[in-house]
Amino acid sequence: MKIWVDADACPRAVKDLLFRASSRLSLPVCLVANRPLAVPDSPLITLTQVPKGSDVADGHIAQHVAPGDLVITADIPLAAQVVARGAVALDPRGEIHTAETVGERLAMRDLMEELRWAGVATGGPAAYSEADRQRFAQSLDRLLPRRHP
Repeated sequence: MKIWVDADACPRAVKDLLFRASSRLSLPVCLVANRPLAVPDSPLITLTQVPKGSDVADGHIAQHVAPGDLVITADIPLAAQVVARGAVALDPRGEIHTAETVGERLAMRDLMEELRWAGVATGGPAAYSEADRQRFAQSLDRLLPRRHP
């Protein structure tokens, strides 16, 4: 299992949890961003910097993800792409996207986008909270392999 991170908008608290999990379980983590980011000095943690542009990081992840990988993203279209390739997507707020759930989330996202284009004020997401971090940590724990003694 490799963990891919759509890192440009990923909260620092999520990245910190992933770095600790990588160290504890010897799992590779690849952050993909279109700007430089600070990452721990570890052979298991890499940063792939892609050119600036809409969905360039998403395209890189979708192209390189393998079945059984885990992708951390709040981007529903990317979640749908990686799930179609046999990976699991996990939102930074702890929502797990699978083949059974991602279609509904994609339809809801498309509806909200249409409402915004029509001028309906839909508001944005709430600020990232401690409860969000805890839900993410719990979901991550369920998805990661168990370390054997």
